[in-house]
Amino acid sequence: MTTTQLHHVSVIVADTARALEFYRDLLGLAVNPDRPDLGYPGAWLDVGAAQIHLLELPNPDPVTDRPAHGGRDRHLALAVNDLEGVLARLEAAGVAVSHSRSGRAAAFCRDPDGNAVELIAQPGQSSGFGSSP
Repeated sequence: MTTTQLHHVSVIVADTARALEFYRDLLGLAVNPDRPDLGYPGAWLDVGAAQIHLLELPNPDPVTDRPAHGGRDRHLALAVNDLEGVLARLEAAGVAVSHSRSGRAAAFCRDPDGNAVELIAQPGQSSGFGSSP
């Protein structure tokens, strides 16, 4: 057996519409219309050949007292082709952003449900910033 690629990641959300405002409207992900009726609200979002599945289900995990910096928490990481533009949209929407401490052109934020998201500049992209303490 050989694992060939990541197919999807599931993220629990309290409100699909609110989560879509973040993932679709701020991050620019496209909603995949092929999601069947699974008996609960949610959405599938395309990320290249992979997907993020938003699951509107009760969250068994704590949503408070998470590490302040998303890099110290479980997170999903997305490569973006305009890191500065995405960060500007997030900040304009009042989403807190912290720069990666790895030295990469990357930053962390949280979705409306507290799920950590890392945004990474695609290789060769000028980001305008480096690591910060």
